[in-house]
Amino acid sequence: MASSLFDKIQAAAFRADVKRGTTQSLKWFREKVAEMRTVNRKALLRDEATKTVTKPLIGRMFMYAYDPKNKKTLPFYDKFPLIIMVDKAPGGFYGINLHYLPPLLRAKFFDRLLDYSNNNKYNTSTKFRITYDLLQGASKLSAFKPCYKHYLTKHIKSQISEISASEWEIAIFLPSEQFKGAAKDAVWKDSKSKI
Repeated sequence: MASSLFDKIQAAAFRADVKRGTTQSLKWFREKVAEMRTVNRKALLRDEATKTVTKPLIGRMFMYAYDPKNKKTLPFYDKFPLIIMVDKAPGGFYGINLHYLPPLLRAKFFDRLLDYSNNNKYNTSTKFRITYDLLQGASKLSAFKPCYKHYLTKHIKSQISEISASEWEIAIFLPSEQFKGAAKDAVWKDSKSKI
């Protein structure tokens, strides 16, 4: 019996004969994960389907606990980001936090981002080839605007867990966001207004 949450969802996808990397698979994973009300974030970080890293790499997907430096002045923030690392930055890195988009818009945006992966193998060699200039210049990627954040390494409050490409479609829909300062529906409404 699978002990990993990712493995359990993958097994269900296999039984449902879901073909990975398609619009239909994104829809299936979104609907399947929508049935979940909550997830244990600490268990997600330790899930056997993820890998702890000390230096996150550009183009990969990560999750971790975060305590922002300027949290008192922010209208809201996510304490458990799910990011695609875009570039290095002073004191940390820039990333696209997918939690800032509601699930349906997130699926559409993620599907468009897959056009900028280096291959469609969904293995350890797969990564995104995105830069800020590319995001800024591609109208079909305008949903990045509310998601693009600067994360400071000193404010990461847990291990950094890398999500392998084979688990991306699951990870993007897990209800792991932890917004402070506003409910997720208010955050998503704000994001839509910025796109």
